[in-house]
Amino acid sequence: MRRLTAALLAPLAVTAALAGCSSSPSSATGSTNQSVKVTGTVGKAPTVHIPAQSADRGLVTKTVVQGHGPKVTASDTYLANFDVYLWRGKTSKLLYSSFTATPQVLPVTMGLTGLQKAVTGERVGSRVLAVLPPKYGYGTQGNSQIGVKPTDTLVWVVDVLHAFAPGVSASGQHVSNGGGSLPTVSTATGGIPQVQVPKSAPPSKLVVKTLIKGTGAPVKAGQSIVARYQLALWRTGKVINSNWPSSTQPTAPPSVFTLGKLIPAWNTGLVGVPVGSRVMMVVPPAEGYGKKGSAQAGIKGTDTLVFVIDVLATT
Repeated sequence: MRRLTAALLAPLAVTAALAGCSSSPSSATGSTNQSVKVTGTVGKAPTVHIPAQSADRGLVTKTVVQGHGPKVTASDTYLANFDVYLWRGKTSKLLYSSFTATPQVLPVTMGLTGLQKAVTGERVGSRVLAVLPPKYGYGTQGNSQIGVKPTDTLVWVVDVLHAFAPGVSASGQHVSNGGGSLPTVSTATGGIPQVQVPKSAPPSKLVVKTLIKGTGAPVKAGQSIVARYQLALWRTGKVINSNWPSSTQPTAPPSVFTLGKLIPAWNTGLVGVPVGSRVMMVVPPAEGYGKKGSAQAGIKGTDTLVFVIDVLATT
C-alpha cells in the first residue's frame, strides 16, 4: 500500500499555478466527463458514478460540497482524504482510497495540473471532484508504477481536511531551548530547528521535553498526526533525516504518522502533547530501533536518537 501511495503522489514537473476559480467546471456542458457524479457525506468514502462511455478530453473541476474553512493557496500543502479512479475506455475502477488507510498531505503543486486547479482556492472542509484527461494528469508518459497509461483519464474525489502554509511550524508559546545535559535547540530561518548535542553521555531513559507548548487538543494514543521532524544522532550530533523543506525539496510537505505503528518512543512519547507544540525526544536504543538499529538510516544498535517534532494537526 505504501508503494502504491508513493507512486500515485510522486511529483511530476512542477508547473505554474493555474488561474481561475476551482469551483467552475472547465469542460463544455453536456460532455461525457461532466456526467461523472459524486454523492455521500464529507468524511466518509464517496459514491462515484462514472458513465460506461469513453471519456472526452475536457478537464472537469467541481466543488461537490462547499467547506467553510480557510482557502487553500497555490503555495500550500493540504491534508486530504481522497479516492482515485482509473477511467479507461468504457470501464472504470477504484485505483486507490485513503479513506480505508490514512489521510495524506499533498503539495498543491504536486504536478497534476488539473488537480492543482481543482484544489486551489477551495476552502477547508470542501469535497472536490476533478476529472483529469491525460493532459491534466500524468501526461504522455502515464504512470507505469500504478498502471496508468498515457491515454487513461483519472477521477479524483478529494476531501480537504486542513491547509498548511509554506514553512508551517509549531505555533504555541516558547517555553524552553533544552540545554544542560540535553541537546540545545534553536530556530533557523524558516522555522527549521537546529540541534546542538552536548559532549556528555546521553540519558539512559526516554526524555520528552516540551520546547513550544501548543494550545490545541492533546494527541491521543493510536491517533494519526501531521508533523514536521528532524532526527539527529547523539553519537555524531548530525541530522540524518528531516521532512523540512530543503534546497533539493523546497515544497516538501509535512508527514502523516499513526501512533502505534512507529518506534516505541513516538507511540508513547507524543500522547498528551497539545497540537501546535514542538517537543524534543531523546530516545535510547530500546525505545528506538533496538539492538539491530537501522543500517539503511545509518543508525547503530547503540545509538541514542534526538528527535525534534512539531505536531501540526491530528486526523
